[in-house]
Amino acid sequence: MRLGIFSRTFAGSDPATVLGAAAQAGFTAAQYNMVCSGLAAMPEAIGADVAPRVARAARQTGVEIVAVSGTYNMIHPDRKVRAAGHARLETLARACAGLGTALITLCTGTRDPQDPWRGHPDNGTPQAWRDLLESMEKAIAIAEAYGLHLGIEPELANVVHSAPRARALIDQLGSARLRIVLDPANLFECATPQEQRSTVAAAIDLLADRIAMGHAKDRHGDGSFATAGTGVLDYPHYLSRLKAVGFDGALITHGLCAAEAPGVATYLKRVLGEAGIRVQA
Repeated sequence: MRLGIFSRTFAGSDPATVLGAAAQAGFTAAQYNMVCSGLAAMPEAIGADVAPRVARAARQTGVEIVAVSGTYNMIHPDRKVRAAGHARLETLARACAGLGTALITLCTGTRDPQDPWRGHPDNGTPQAWRDLLESMEKAIAIAEAYGLHLGIEPELANVVHSAPRARALIDQLGSARLRIVLDPANLFECATPQEQRSTVAAAIDLLADRIAMGHAKDRHGDGSFATAGTGVLDYPHYLSRLKAVGFDGALITHGLCAAEAPGVATYLKRVLGEAGIRVQA
């Protein structure tokens, strides 16, 4: 398993600087964000020199680009905003071969017009689901055109708020292009240790055939997010369940500051080792 980090954890708009910092902190993989190339996260245009610079930096630093962030609000209440997101997704997809990755991570979205990670009471309506299906069909067509996979992440505030909801989307769309990014800290807010372990295990079992990437952050006891290893998430249980279903993709940490990165790398390597999972150098 490769151990990685969100590239945006580190300051800078030069991929060599950012990926070099990731390598120095102890990581060999990154979920890249185009902000680290001095662009918007979802740019309207990507210059011809951008992707080669990222790929060259990845080779020089030994940090593999395992995914690129392509998050936009797929069920935004304004159809024009959704259409702009689809257009930018295609711009990003066109650059993926040059970046050296075949996975774009998405946000299934919310009816909140301002924040794609803030919940809304209309997220559970049939119309929100229909809009998600429409958006996903457009995204899948883009993925098909460029030979990519799309990673969706169950998140409590989004329309795909649980593992069963993600499974329903996968089954309804029937596309091999859809993959899962699994972040256990997004599956519960406040839970007893047993409730947490049960929720995480059930999610992994249900989505095992589609998990392309694991995420690593944490929760405090009050439900707020925390840096991996500093909260209540049972990491030995989470990682052992991933191992049990044969997962061998990257584990990507986020929700931390750059100064915390070396310590988190050390912690995750230790827990992975204790779970009998080999970390690729």
